[in-house]
Amino acid sequence: MIITALIIAISVITLFAVLGLVLVYMERKVAAFMQIRLGPMRVGPWGIAQTLADTVKLISKEDIIPNGADKFLFNLAPLMVTVIATLALAPLPFSDKWIIWDSNVGVFYVAAISSLTVISILTGGWASNNKYSLIGAMRSGAQIVSYELSVGLSLVAMVLLSGSLSFSDIVMTQQDAWWIFKGHLPAWIAFMVFIIASTAELNRNPFDLPEAESELTAGFHTEYSGMKFALFMLSEYINMFIVSAVAATLFLGGWMPLHFGQDNFFNHIMDYIPPLVWFAGKVFFIIFLIMWFRWTFPRLRIDQLLTLEWKYLLPISLINVLAAAWITVTGWHF
Repeated sequence: MIITALIIAISVITLFAVLGLVLVYMERKVAAFMQIRLGPMRVGPWGIAQTLADTVKLISKEDIIPNGADKFLFNLAPLMVTVIATLALAPLPFSDKWIIWDSNVGVFYVAAISSLTVISILTGGWASNNKYSLIGAMRSGAQIVSYELSVGLSLVAMVLLSGSLSFSDIVMTQQDAWWIFKGHLPAWIAFMVFIIASTAELNRNPFDLPEAESELTAGFHTEYSGMKFALFMLSEYINMFIVSAVAATLFLGGWMPLHFGQDNFFNHIMDYIPPLVWFAGKVFFIIFLIMWFRWTFPRLRIDQLLTLEWKYLLPISLINVLAAAWITVTGWHF
């Protein structure tokens, strides 16, 4: 049991490190693609070692704690945000055989754990003894608490359609077709609301007000340097991976191949592609969408950000839950 837990822990840490390197490189290349340039090209072939060089630089930087900061909470905040991201990864099925913890309440667990991220951000912003950090943390608190409602209601809509809180069960309900295809309009609305609201929860453009460089220097992590800053950045990309994995599992079948109906030639061809490849492809497609947003839309004002949630996304999500419930009761989905 101890050896199994140790192997899982080492695997998760390795996954985090690899994802951090890959997603930062992907971010830079996607940005370059959107801006018709090449991106990093100097360190390694096509610049693939650039993020590794940046990691070495961050590890070697001096760790500075501001005067007047609460040292215990200042040091605790980046550790909290990383641990929370690690815990949220547990019930997600990477394939039919690769899952850390197959829980019957996996959707509820991920929603509950991920909501704790705001506590670590508020802790880091307040403990820094910096007005920019505090303002950024307060913005993040208002933003995450608001958009959590729409994310939660999108999850509720998919739980109603699938009839389960288990990620594995939800994947198995998509053997004949993914929910994005057979869930009709409620599944599409839930998917779009989930992606928009999750982007806001990740504090990414166009919802990056907690880190608005032109206003708040760097927001809640202004005073962080070295490895503590790296942990905040790593957790942002890991959370983006988790959000994309949840979306891929609920709406796009997770590791399930693309099937139409029960038994035909097309389904047999799709079955030759390994489940892990299906899952990774769907996750990185959604990550690409989230990165695409960053280089397409301008940053919103704080009043526009909250108006989008309370006047538009939340009412749409409430009506969508009712529509999903009606479809489930009548058995109208395919």
